[in-house]
Amino acid sequence: MTDTQKRVRWAREYETIYILRPTVKADEAAKVAERIVEVVDRLGGKITQVDNWGSRKLAYKIAKFSRGIYVYVKYVGFSDMVAEIERNLRLLEPVIRFQTIQLRDDVDIDAIEVDAEETKFLPIEEVELEPEPDIATQLGLVERARPQAAEPAEEEAASDEEGEDAETEDEG
Repeated sequence: MTDTQKRVRWAREYETIYILRPTVKADEAAKVAERIVEVVDRLGGKITQVDNWGSRKLAYKIAKFSRGIYVYVKYVGFSDMVAEIERNLRLLEPVIRFQTIQLRDDVDIDAIEVDAEETKFLPIEEVELEPEPDIATQLGLVERARPQAAEPAEEEAASDEEGEDAETEDEG
C-alpha cells in the first residue's frame, strides 16, 4: 500500500434504544448520555443520530414502572464498542432496559459525515408520575362516582317538541 492510498476502516452501524426510569432527574439522564458519548469517542466510533422519544407506556411493568423515557442512539463503530456501551448501561441506575441491533456491515467510518444537530442529546423533561389506582379499583371492587344520565322523560319531551315544530313548518 502506498502513501497515497488510504486505508479504509470498515465498521458496523448499530442502533441502541435505552429506557430510563420515568422519575429520572435531568442531570442523571445527562450522565447516561455523557457516558455513551465518552465510550463511542474513546473506542473510535461516531454517533450519527440521537432522538429522545419521551415518556411512553411500557408493554409490561419493569422495575415497578409502567412508563419509561425512551432514547434512541444510532452510531458507527466496532464490535467491542457495543459490549462496552451495554456494560455501561447495565451499571447505570437510571437505565431500566436497553437493546442494541446491528443495522449494517462494512461501513466506511471515515466517509461518514456527522450533523451536530442530529447528535445532540436533548435534556429530559422531568415528569410527575400519576398515582396508579390500587388493585381493588382496577378490579372494579370499589364504587366510583358515575356521571348522572339525563332523565328519560325529559328526553322524550324534548323530542316531541322537535316533532311538533317540524309538522307546523310543513303545514305553513
